[in-house]
Amino acid sequence: MGTIGHKHYLIECLQPVCQIFSFRDCKTVPDPVLDLPTSRGTSTAIVIDNGSFQTRADWATADLDAPRLLFRSVAARSRGAARSETQIGNDIPNLEPLRWLLKSQFDRDVVVNFEIQELIFDHVFSHLGITSEGRVEHPIVLTEAACNPLHCRQMMSELLFECYGVPHVSYGVDALYSFHHDSKQRNPRPPQTGIVLSSGYHCSHILPVIEGRLDAVNCKRVNVAGGQAATYLQRLLQLKYPGHLAAITLSRMEELLHEHSYTAVDYQEELEKWRSPEFYEREVHRMQLTFSGKLPGGCVSAEERQERRAQQLRRLQEINARRRGEKLQQDQERLDRLMAVQELLEDGLLDQFHKSLVELNMDSAEELQSYINKLQQAVEQGRHKLLHSDATEGKTEVSELEQPMEEGEGMAIMYPDFPEDALPEKPLNVVQPAFNMAEYHQLFVGTERLRCPEILFQPSLTGEDQMGLMETLQYTPEQQEALVSNVFLTGGNMQYPGMKERMERELLAIRPFQSHFKVTMASRPAVDAWLGARDWALEHSPNGGEEGWISRQDYEEKGGEYLSEHCASNIFIPMKVNKNGPARPAEVPVTIVTSALTASSSAADVAMVTS
Repeated sequence: MGTIGHKHYLIECLQPVCQIFSFRDCKTVPDPVLDLPTSRGTSTAIVIDNGSFQTRADWATADLDAPRLLFRSVAARSRGAARSETQIGNDIPNLEPLRWLLKSQFDRDVVVNFEIQELIFDHVFSHLGITSEGRVEHPIVLTEAACNPLHCRQMMSELLFECYGVPHVSYGVDALYSFHHDSKQRNPRPPQTGIVLSSGYHCSHILPVIEGRLDAVNCKRVNVAGGQAATYLQRLLQLKYPGHLAAITLSRMEELLHEHSYTAVDYQEELEKWRSPEFYEREVHRMQLTFSGKLPGGCVSAEERQERRAQQLRRLQEINARRRGEKLQQDQERLDRLMAVQELLEDGLLDQFHKSLVELNMDSAEELQSYINKLQQAVEQGRHKLLHSDATEGKTEVSELEQPMEEGEGMAIMYPDFPEDALPEKPLNVVQPAFNMAEYHQLFVGTERLRCPEILFQPSLTGEDQMGLMETLQYTPEQQEALVSNVFLTGGNMQYPGMKERMERELLAIRPFQSHFKVTMASRPAVDAWLGARDWALEHSPNGGEEGWISRQDYEEKGGEYLSEHCASNIFIPMKVNKNGPARPAEVPVTIVTSALTASSSAADVAMVTS
């Protein structure tokens, strides 16, 4: 390579590489209608991962590596429309228009709107190929929130047993299903103790698992997750680009989080790197917005301006010619009608003639003749203009366009006594400042790429008065030693690049010197919960009387809040509570289940609702 070529190569290497991306704005495709499995009949279970961001559902068959029915957990109805016109999930073409009334069945991670939940179930069962009227004759495995309130489980059981008539139901925690699924894949004899860090759309959970069962007393919840990160990113970019508020939608912010954000291993050190201009140019992601390539009128060249004026002139000529033709046709029709009335007089039909004059609002034959003469003259003039005036007028105006008047000439005509020396000379080569229209319609996403995922560790960035996720790991030394040996990360909000390394660094900072710990990321954080529930349904048959299933008889005898425990479920704690109001003498206290299990909240404002 020569010296000149080597210099050019070095210059190209030193130039920063701009990373320009475009929003995909993916359009949803309506969900397919699946076929009923024929191998096992009505014993095939339906597995539904009822997530606050997405619902995942399919049949519990071993040949699937992912659920085929996946849609947003939201219902949309046009303003003023009936309930029957509600659209669910992927049937909604776009979530952004203001004409939609969007509703979800969730408040945080707990189901509270069971009307919307019923619509979600209708959508799931119809697209799974179930055509039986008023009844679903298949057992159902359904996920619920960790430490789900008993009232919510009672309403859910009532909906499934009373409305759909299902034979069996099993409830489990999505994060625990994912934990057991990945543990079995890594080790045929998985460890029975560990701690699950799960982060979804509305909340993040810390779930300790001891000897294969959930330690509900020490569960903690942080009300910061993916939804708050998307809202925070939207607020940052709207403050940064007030001219593009309409383009900064929540759906696009979720796309930025999923595909362009990352977790910093050391947040402060990473921010220092962004102070470097070279690092900024190399790492900033430029999101290109759609725009029109037409420049403003002041930046259009003289040739383009001349062409536009000629086009406008041609359009005006066409409009005038069309109007003249229409007016000529109307005058000709009125003239023909008046001539027909005059012929009645010539033929001697006086009664019809006078009747026609009254209809025309005329008094005499002389007035009729006067109108006829005027219309004949107007028709002749119209034909003459239509044939000759347009061509002459067009030539005159085009010739005037071809000779544009200069600024000096206009001033000389307006002020003939103005001295010619005082006329300003036009510079020959004026360099106008270049306006980059494409760059104006770009969103520069720089430090926002790491600031938004950071709220999981520092909720105070968004104004939340809570502890971060790692600060809530407060256990006794004996518990910590067993739990940190198997730290498992799962959930859709854990998929940021660098999340595992950040967790390891945080654990290294809070653990004693030379202590051991192990952090494992779920192989598919967003789908492993459904796969784990599918595996559990295949291993535990409802007809064999195994634990974990709630039958119709259990529902009627023990109440809707009853829970049959299994390895991935919440903990069921019955407590004796006296009924409200005066009791009958022969009446004994009834044993029901209540949310009596509570945990003390720390400064993290960790909400705790237990089963």
